[in-house]
Amino acid sequence: MNVVFLRKSKIILCLFFCALLIFPALTQAQPYDDYNEEQPEKGTAWVIPIHGDITAALATFVRREARAAMNQGVEYIIFEIDTFGGRVDAALQITSFITSINNARTIAWINNSEATLGVSWSAGALIAFACSEIYMASGTSIGAAAPVIAGPGGVDAAGEKALSAIRSQTAALAERNGHPVGIALAMVDTRVELWEAVVNGEIRALTLQELERLERGGGAAQVERVDIISPEGSLLTLTAGEALRYGLSSGLLENRQELFYVLGVTGNVIDSSPSVADGIISLLTSGPVQTILILLALVMLFLEFQSPGFGVPGVAAVICFLVVFGASAMLGRVGSLEILLFLLGIALLAVEIFVLPGFGVIGILGFVFVGTSLVFSMQDFVVPQMDWEWALFGRNMTVVFSSLLAAVTFIAIIALFSPKIRLFDRIMLKAQIVGTAGGPDPDSPIGKMVTAEPNFPLEDGENLAALVGKTGTADSVLRPSGRAMIDGNIYTVEADNEFVEQGKGIVVTRVRGNRIVVRKV
Repeated sequence: MNVVFLRKSKIILCLFFCALLIFPALTQAQPYDDYNEEQPEKGTAWVIPIHGDITAALATFVRREARAAMNQGVEYIIFEIDTFGGRVDAALQITSFITSINNARTIAWINNSEATLGVSWSAGALIAFACSEIYMASGTSIGAAAPVIAGPGGVDAAGEKALSAIRSQTAALAERNGHPVGIALAMVDTRVELWEAVVNGEIRALTLQELERLERGGGAAQVERVDIISPEGSLLTLTAGEALRYGLSSGLLENRQELFYVLGVTGNVIDSSPSVADGIISLLTSGPVQTILILLALVMLFLEFQSPGFGVPGVAAVICFLVVFGASAMLGRVGSLEILLFLLGIALLAVEIFVLPGFGVIGILGFVFVGTSLVFSMQDFVVPQMDWEWALFGRNMTVVFSSLLAAVTFIAIIALFSPKIRLFDRIMLKAQIVGTAGGPDPDSPIGKMVTAEPNFPLEDGENLAALVGKTGTADSVLRPSGRAMIDGNIYTVEADNEFVEQGKGIVVTRVRGNRIVVRKV
């Protein structure tokens, strides 16, 4: 039976390893060939929607479409933002890519239409600050960009380390693109007090520290306090009119046509949208779906080892694991580390099952390596540093190890009730083992039929029945067959339903033909 299991494990590992070799080629494929068929005219714009939750799949879509726009040489890349926020790591990936665009004007457009909610909050505000210009439609808003951590008890504010990093990054983006830095700070940090002031006849939004510094300037600037925009203890959110008043927005517009007129778009406008494949990748990388896939993979793997040959359960297990790793590979989150950890974990589990008795350290390490590889495939970092990274790491750990725990529970239920479930009749191995290499079990019906005369002397005249009751020492490991020294002679013996280590004492309990059955003393 071990040979069958070992052969199956080799087949599964080979199928999985070969399929993984295909992923680098898939992820390096050029997905923009369709766009290269027609070159837009000079001055055209490319609209990229950033709608819904900010996820890793959305970040991949935005980068892909922005690269396509740059390859076409468009003058304007317009990011239509409509989001309540999302993952900080995905937002930082988007902002980092937007700031790297040098050959096109990046425009943040917060639209208000039947298909949008007209909000650019949290991570959406961070993305807007990364653009060189911000335009808003009436009835829209922007702000509330403080990082938060979603945990079992609800949503909590991020720690000082994460807050400091996001505050600095938002301020840097605002400073780079000429947006009011004080507004950026007040949208991230509740400790910032923001004031409306008139400086040399110009209305500005200033932090309390900036305002006091100008007031101490000794008359170099005429400063007049008007009112508090955002008091200490609250996050700043601005309407479209307020954003225009304080210089954050470059214009208050009603629709896209007005936006294109203000920008001076003279050619065709390309409207991109997530494809069906983008939706599938987003679905497959979501927490609930990954939990189900990992659970199914482990349960199918168990069923495969319980069935003769290589069949549907084994194929299903390989497919489930490939989908988990493949979807993450499409997002660029799977490398050699994840693949090696997974294969090493499977190898350790195979060693524990086929070579070593029981379930010990090797098996636990195998589960840990498999789980760790799955966790790393869901994130872009190895060791978390920021609070939001720890939160994401905790979420991934919960997904993976809750799947492992659920799989163990399902496997136990299947092992307990499978003989009573007709569904498993064709895939479960039901052959009964009534003996070992030495012959049938003498206490079974078959054994009783073939051992009517159980005790007979060997050809050399020795009667093995005389050994019953005698003690000796296991000359080799008995699992269950092996060698034992009895009365100074070496005999081939079988342990009675137990594992006997080499050197342990044994006693002969019965003899059937040339089979000597012993048990540990």
